[in-house]
Amino acid sequence: KQWYQRRVRGTRVIASQDEDLEKHIVTPGDVITQNLDFMKSHGTMLGNDNISSTVAGAIHKVDKLVSVRSVSSRYRGEVGDIVVGRVTEVQQKKWKVDCGSRLDCQLQLSSVYLPGNVLRRKNLNDELMMREYFAEGDLICAEVSEVGNLDGMLKIHMRTHEKYGKLPEGVLIKVPSVLIKRSKLHFHRLPCNATVILGSNGFVWVGPHFVPDQPIEVVSMTLRETIARLVNVIKALVAYGVQLFDTIILTGYDISLKYKVKELLKSEVMEHIAQESYEHSQHQTL
Repeated sequence: KQWYQRRVRGTRVIASQDEDLEKHIVTPGDVITQNLDFMKSHGTMLGNDNISSTVAGAIHKVDKLVSVRSVSSRYRGEVGDIVVGRVTEVQQKKWKVDCGSRLDCQLQLSSVYLPGNVLRRKNLNDELMMREYFAEGDLICAEVSEVGNLDGMLKIHMRTHEKYGKLPEGVLIKVPSVLIKRSKLHFHRLPCNATVILGSNGFVWVGPHFVPDQPIEVVSMTLRETIARLVNVIKALVAYGVQLFDTIILTGYDISLKYKVKELLKSEVMEHIAQESYEHSQHQTL
């Protein structure tokens, strides 16, 4: 596994430029930067005229504030994050949603579009119909609108009916949130007739193309096989710590076409897909 060892060793070197900090993954004790103009935050410590990591994870930089997001830590949301979650409880005028954070997220009845793409003041009848909209066990997609100052509880909303709402049949994969590459687009309609939603919270949904609040057709066996192939490709990339984004998933999918779906679970095949996908993405960035 020389490519994997080489990749890990390469991330343990101090970045030559401050702009390169976020491209690195560190382990406890690794020196992040010797530039003391930076301020330390979560997962870092100051000592010996440098800022070092105290946890294993990815470096996150906001202006001059440097922190390390632990790979094994709970998801810490930020306003604007796209999240995928499962409804756990229906309460008065709100739903509790499991998004992988320390506390369940909160979705207010006043923050959702009603069937028929209506956003209006909710009344008693809407409150009585809450389980008709989202029931326990439903998968939904929403956006973080607020982060609690005291307890860190996330409040989510659905500001448009075109992207957010209840998700239809599909497969949910839970991965470390640090492996989800932050971008402007988290909804990807792939040319293989499948849709992938990369939740910033590490919940990845793979399923057929769909339009919210509209029924979908019966999923064919061919499309089921495509979805299963995509799921196994994502699992292979995650197993080797490769960051997820649409291009690298498509590359892994194309590489996997010479194997049967069930063969993608073999360790040597997973390594081959992860290695080829990672090296291909590296060549594209050069």
